[in-house]
Amino acid sequence: MSLRSMDLASLLRRKSLSALSAVLAVVALAVPLSAQALEKVTLQLKHTHQFQFAGYYAALEKGYYRDAGLDVTIAEGHDGNEPERKVIAGEAEYGVGSSSLLLARLAGKPVVVLGVVFQHSPYVLLVRQHNSSPNIHDIKGKRVMIGSLTDELTQADELVAFLKKEGIPMSSLIRVDHSFNPDDFIKGKVDAMSAYVTNEPDYLDRVGFLYDVYSPRSAGIDFYGDNVFTSEKELAQHPERVKAFRTATMRGWQYAMSHQEEIADLILSKYTRRNDRQHLLFEARQMIPLVQPVLVEIGYMNPERWHHIADVYADLGLLPKNANFDGFLYNTGSNRDLTWLYRLLAGAGLLLLLGSLVHFSQLARERQRAQVAIRKGEQRFRTMFEEAPMGIALLQPASGAFKDINSRFAEISGRNASDLRAIHWNDITHPDDVYNETEQMALLKSGKIEGFKTSKRLMRADGSVVWIDASIARMDEEGAEPHLLCMIEDVTEKKKSEALIWQQANFDTLTQLPNRRMFLDRLEHDILKCRRENKRIAILFIDLDHFKEVNDTLGHHQGDVLLVEAARRIRSCVRESDTVARLGGDEFTIILSELEAVARVETIAQKIITELQAPFALGQEQAFVSASIGITIYPDDARDIDDLLKHADQAMYAAKGAGRNRFSYFTPALQTAAINRMRLTNDLRAAVKQNQFALYFQPIVHLETGRVHKAEALIRWLHPQRGIVSPLDFIPLAESTGLIVDIGEWVFREAARWVRKWRDEIDPEFQVSINQSPVEFQRDGRAYDGWFAHLQELGLAGSAMSVEITEGLLLDASRGVQDKLLQMRDAGMQVALDDFGTGYSSLAYLKKFDIDYLKIDRTFVRNLAPDSSDMALSEAIIVMAHKLDLMVIAEGVETAQQRDLLTEAGCDYAQGFLFARPMPGEEFDALLRAQASAEREFALK
Repeated sequence: MSLRSMDLASLLRRKSLSALSAVLAVVALAVPLSAQALEKVTLQLKHTHQFQFAGYYAALEKGYYRDAGLDVTIAEGHDGNEPERKVIAGEAEYGVGSSSLLLARLAGKPVVVLGVVFQHSPYVLLVRQHNSSPNIHDIKGKRVMIGSLTDELTQADELVAFLKKEGIPMSSLIRVDHSFNPDDFIKGKVDAMSAYVTNEPDYLDRVGFLYDVYSPRSAGIDFYGDNVFTSEKELAQHPERVKAFRTATMRGWQYAMSHQEEIADLILSKYTRRNDRQHLLFEARQMIPLVQPVLVEIGYMNPERWHHIADVYADLGLLPKNANFDGFLYNTGSNRDLTWLYRLLAGAGLLLLLGSLVHFSQLARERQRAQVAIRKGEQRFRTMFEEAPMGIALLQPASGAFKDINSRFAEISGRNASDLRAIHWNDITHPDDVYNETEQMALLKSGKIEGFKTSKRLMRADGSVVWIDASIARMDEEGAEPHLLCMIEDVTEKKKSEALIWQQANFDTLTQLPNRRMFLDRLEHDILKCRRENKRIAILFIDLDHFKEVNDTLGHHQGDVLLVEAARRIRSCVRESDTVARLGGDEFTIILSELEAVARVETIAQKIITELQAPFALGQEQAFVSASIGITIYPDDARDIDDLLKHADQAMYAAKGAGRNRFSYFTPALQTAAINRMRLTNDLRAAVKQNQFALYFQPIVHLETGRVHKAEALIRWLHPQRGIVSPLDFIPLAESTGLIVDIGEWVFREAARWVRKWRDEIDPEFQVSINQSPVEFQRDGRAYDGWFAHLQELGLAGSAMSVEITEGLLLDASRGVQDKLLQMRDAGMQVALDDFGTGYSSLAYLKKFDIDYLKIDRTFVRNLAPDSSDMALSEAIIVMAHKLDLMVIAEGVETAQQRDLLTEAGCDYAQGFLFARPMPGEEFDALLRAQASAEREFALK
């Protein structure tokens, strides 16, 4: 039947229904009153009332159980096994159970699963978050709550299987009886707990507690969640009641999943206020991927999935292999005795025939009048359809193909009617909007909803985009294929206005940066994210120094030009993911989110200060400003947004008070550290000019002979007030400031001076190795030409020097790295790979680059012992190096046992405190001369 004949259908239905109502009334009277009485049954839940059982409440409150002839009592539960006990004992006819029902069945308990509600189990393991690299193995030796210690059939079985598959036996954990209280987890009484992903995470998120989630599904252990079940006795004695209960229950679940907010309000008003509305809706959202109401018919159960669950139980030793569980799954297609129904239908048919004869003559008279009405209705409908001010189209539900289109629809979509009939609804939808509409269309096509409204974009034939508001409704007609009625309205201009209003409400009109409103919104979002990921956020409050003078002297127009340029410079100093905002006037703020290291904040702050120091070109004039920056860190300084901004503002004024053109931390400890670094950096600049450095040497001993004919040069800073400053403290500062290049030049020349002396006076083959920072190594391509020229001036061969580099340098596969290594090779200098085994290099790099020495890192040497893993690793490195024609140097040798083990393993050289600590050049010179004297005396003997 077409849409144009709907008026006729309605007219005929109204006339015939009056007769049919009388007939059905007679039929209803013929049914015995006892058959209409409601049968009382009990459904036993496994926990207290919550959205987890929403479908049962919906079936009861919407009258689905009543329509099925059932008076259902829904009983709360106190533990997961209560439904099983009550149903077996006959105290309840139906229950809600987990996949452990399979264990009960194979233990001889006559339970029958009627249908699956949760296609995936909500059971997960929550683990206290300790670092940014979660590892399930971290729970070994920790206190955990997983199920009950006295009753193992409390759904702990799937987590036990998960941990077993991950290589974590239950014996490696400290089991604590489950309190089901998240506070025990938060307060540190346990480090992990089993939980429902639909429940406890909401509570933990609200208090800001950080945790990691582990699901058995990640290891391929995919159990069913909640299952409706009954007993064999109930099924045998009341098969029709079982069928009616199951049908009404699944209908209730379909309604509940499509009307989540309504059911949440129902639970609060009639069942429990133990949880608030927000929590109930959290449950509902989390249940969607578990129940999968769109993809899978609620109640569907796959025997193969139950076999998978049985196999998991078998691996745990809870079931025999290939166990038979015939009769465990309810057969929804089983035959029933329908004799009574056939008799009832026969009687109804007879009565209906009598009624039809009575009304036949009346219907004949009406038919003629109806045909006239049809023609008028069709004409009226076609006029309304074509002249409607909104676009209207009829679609086929299955394919989305166009069946009919009015002219306004074609105009809005930018296509003619014939073009539209050749394509489908999704073909004109913007690709970014297809996904959002798919779920609603699926619900509509399946009949679970009657219609929906949406805003979306259509792609016109010329490539332009138009925004529409669309209303789509399902139209079902008796005896005809259903179709979708789609009405659209062009709202492009409205969207543009809304976008403009939103832009003006959230962005500064002058600089186009986010304004205060947008800044606060992003800060709140970033705080929530970093709270979950246990990271930090820095807020920088920037005030331009001397900006008022620019406004007063050059005018507000030029001041605006300066603000736009300042905004651009500030934005260039941060990542795209960071937020730069203008709060008003000459005040800017920055959100540096997801900080890995606080030291990065200083680098950015200093970069901003440097950028803003450059002159601003304002017409024929130049203006100079600087910046005072206040820095505060979340969560170190505060967890509240207002406090964070107040602290950043205070820190900014502290920077101004200290002389401007600088940054200041709010945190006293960080502020002190920043001052110390600033002072140390200033002192370091002076140290280069005032020659405050000294070169120490540590001998590298040839293990086979015990001779020292190599040494590593190590720099020391002889600070006039602080004494000897460790390289660990000042080398990072030297790298960040660029002073490392000048320091490296000094080290090279000083080392060359000493090696020239020792080659002339002690050992003509003596060699000194120097460390190269990655910053030094990545200089201009010809940076080492000065080194080679200096060696020639001293008459030294390149082999007198060895350069130690880190593995990280080899990750840079640029031509610059390769060229510099080749330059060294051509000059005769040797290269040692320092800290081998702790970085990221591979055998491919050793083969690709010219390396002469591998230095085994002290972390391997420290715990050397016979048959230890460190010994095995060291031996492997030595064998590999020798196969590649490389020499091996072991660092950090402190005991005779370490020396002997390395010697036995074939290691070539070693250095460490066992032989000597690093010492000044004069002392090392004396050590070499003593060695040479001893060798001469031994030769004379």
